[in-house]
Amino acid sequence: MTSAAASPAPSSSIRRVVLASFVGTTIEWYDFFLYGTAAALVFNRLFFPHQDPLLGTLSAYGTFAIGFVARPLGGAIFGHYGDRVGRKRMLVYSLILMGVATAVIGVLPTYASIGLWAPVLLTIVRFVQGIGIGGEWAGAVLMAVEHSGGKQRGLHGSWPQMGVPAGLLLSTGVFALFSTSLSDVDFLAWGWRIPFLLSTVLIGVGLFVRLRLLETPSFERLKEEKRETRRPLVDVFREHPREILLGIGMRFGQNIVFYLYTVFVLGYGERTLGFSRSNMLAGVAIAAACGFISIPLWAHLSDRFGRRPLYLAGAVFSLVFALPFFWLIQQGSVWLVWLGMVLGLNVGHDLMYGPQAAYLSELFGARVRYSGASLVSQVGSVFSGGLAPYIALLLVRAYGIGAVAVYMMGACVITLIATWYAPETHRTEIG
Repeated sequence: MTSAAASPAPSSSIRRVVLASFVGTTIEWYDFFLYGTAAALVFNRLFFPHQDPLLGTLSAYGTFAIGFVARPLGGAIFGHYGDRVGRKRMLVYSLILMGVATAVIGVLPTYASIGLWAPVLLTIVRFVQGIGIGGEWAGAVLMAVEHSGGKQRGLHGSWPQMGVPAGLLLSTGVFALFSTSLSDVDFLAWGWRIPFLLSTVLIGVGLFVRLRLLETPSFERLKEEKRETRRPLVDVFREHPREILLGIGMRFGQNIVFYLYTVFVLGYGERTLGFSRSNMLAGVAIAAACGFISIPLWAHLSDRFGRRPLYLAGAVFSLVFALPFFWLIQQGSVWLVWLGMVLGLNVGHDLMYGPQAAYLSELFGARVRYSGASLVSQVGSVFSGGLAPYIALLLVRAYGIGAVAVYMMGACVITLIATWYAPETHRTEIG
């Protein structure tokens, strides 16, 4: 995809845009990841109190996956209007939707209070969360990438990506703080609600920074030239079918790797390997903190050497490291668990995730870029990240932990094939 170059914004404007994108995505991913942590450690007991703890955990992971099922719907809705009326407005709406849904979880009655209605309401609110996050990613990424317009699109686009480890670190840290400072009885009675209710404060912060942004130069140019599309989804399928298929494949292994490390391993380490909840949360928090270095580093290198080589390297590392990782965490040392998480997330995963924002954006023309980037990101998430903890738990029960490693390796093979056939885009001019 080649078109007229987009003029880069002044450096002060770029800094403001990337900061706002980072803050906004941090808040939205805080909301989204908070649910994953609670699903692994709390919701199985409060909303799905089956006699068999495994069934309760499977049910909790099932509602976790519901959020991913909703993400393509959110991506389609926000992508449609993002390509028609602008990127900025959709980012404000997605933030409000996500924040309100998260706060509502904090006041939901549990199974002990209203019986089956508790998991039903939890599932509905999780679905709304999924719609909100489905519209978030592409909009935040395009604000950074389209304002950049120059040779640092990878680095600038990585700032919204850093909202993921920031949101993960924030949600894990807040959850760990209340989990360790309260007794187990108090934490299950009311302490788990506080991290969800804090979302109301974060909404205000996010709106403050996002309402001050300007629309992207690419979209402003489309409006001036009256080239906006009336049917973004139809046009993106007609104009970019190959890019859609490749993009979904590129997301597949990366997403599965991430959610196995950050959700499945949490519960597996506590219930099966006997590590404390705080130690498992600390491992995720350490890897999330390291992401502030690894994600922009790999993104910056992709600006110099290309997106494709780094993405391929991340898929290869993740494939090769799958079996060693599960061997490491079974040695009984929390230090080896932490080492495995850092290597798996900050090397294997982040080699793909760092360049991903710019890479997926550059695959599509400006007229359909919001819809295209949303589509490949969110459809890919349904068949990978959302179901990964659920599938992994079933595999462990039926075949043992080695089957989970094979599952991860198979996902990485799919991503390797898709990336191999994807074009190099880091020198492509975007409109």
